[in-house]
Amino acid sequence: MSQKRSIFEEVATPDAARAAPTTGVIDGAKRGARGAIRAWLVLLFALVVLMIAVGGLTRLTDSGLSITEWRPVTGAIPPLSAEDWENAFAKYREIPEYELQNKGMSLDEFKVIYWWEWGHRQLGRIIGLVWAAGFLFFLATRKVPTGWTGRLLLPGLLGGIQGAIGWWMVSSGLTGGMLDVASYRLATHLGLAFVILGVLVWYIFLLGRRDADLMQARRDRDAKLFSMGTGLMYFAFVQILLGALVAGIDAGRSFNDWPLMAGEWLPPFPFDLTPVWRNFFEDAGLVQFMHRIAGYLLLVFGGVVWLRARKSGNAATRAAFAAVFAMMVLQMVLGISTVLYMAPWPLAILHQFGAVALFTLILWARFLSQYPKAQSVRATA
Repeated sequence: MSQKRSIFEEVATPDAARAAPTTGVIDGAKRGARGAIRAWLVLLFALVVLMIAVGGLTRLTDSGLSITEWRPVTGAIPPLSAEDWENAFAKYREIPEYELQNKGMSLDEFKVIYWWEWGHRQLGRIIGLVWAAGFLFFLATRKVPTGWTGRLLLPGLLGGIQGAIGWWMVSSGLTGGMLDVASYRLATHLGLAFVILGVLVWYIFLLGRRDADLMQARRDRDAKLFSMGTGLMYFAFVQILLGALVAGIDAGRSFNDWPLMAGEWLPPFPFDLTPVWRNFFEDAGLVQFMHRIAGYLLLVFGGVVWLRARKSGNAATRAAFAAVFAMMVLQMVLGISTVLYMAPWPLAILHQFGAVALFTLILWARFLSQYPKAQSVRATA
């Protein structure tokens, strides 16, 4: 005769039939060496920032055309003898920059600009080696998190393309009576540097939090603010490209008054070159005018985004967009000062660092609008 069971008694099942608790796909994915990979990416980020600064100084010292050959491997060895130096100098004396600008330059003066360009290229090689060593190590030791192999490969591929674009840029100044490299090629070179910088920064942000936390945070994202942050990112990128055009033709050393240009709102003869499209790349007045106007519009748009961000319920997101707007104001002050003082190299480099800081802050604010940080109810209020 069966015994009566309590209505609260659990029905027993054999141990073998009991299903083991399972975790979600995210929790089950290989986490890899996220901390170590993040540290490696931070190192690459710092090296790319340094590369941008050295590239700017190379441009300001008119050193970019001092090495007239592209030798990705053997070029790592500089001239080691008097004969080597004479050969390098002889090749430089064959290009238009020497004939039209530096004729009569001594060998010692040539060595100064040579070392700047050699250092710029050498730093590029070091960045490539740091990336390759880290990527191959994490791949060989199977420390790459699930889904990250392609992501970590991307900076290396972009770096290889950047080297080719660098030579494409330099080659434009070696013939055809050019004193400098083509400004649009310089803009392409700098633009790709900021793309690489942006990729590294975004990966650093993602690796700073667990995948599960990111999935949870994404449910609370501010879609409108994220969209505005994306627009701000693209607008700032365009302004950086315009800044590269200014640097490419030394437009910052012309029209050194503000807010007017040569006493007028528009620079004189803005469309004097033919065909007309050349003016947008080669006319110092028009190029600087475009950079100024874009700066004003960017500041206005940044103010609109900041006002919208103040309505966010997340304190960290509000603070991030406030930092973006503050940096925009500082960057505009630096830009105006650079023009007024005819672009001395300390101010010009500081302005370039300002662009890096602003772009990074925009990415951070955009990231937080997509993945807001957890906070207390008091912080929300």
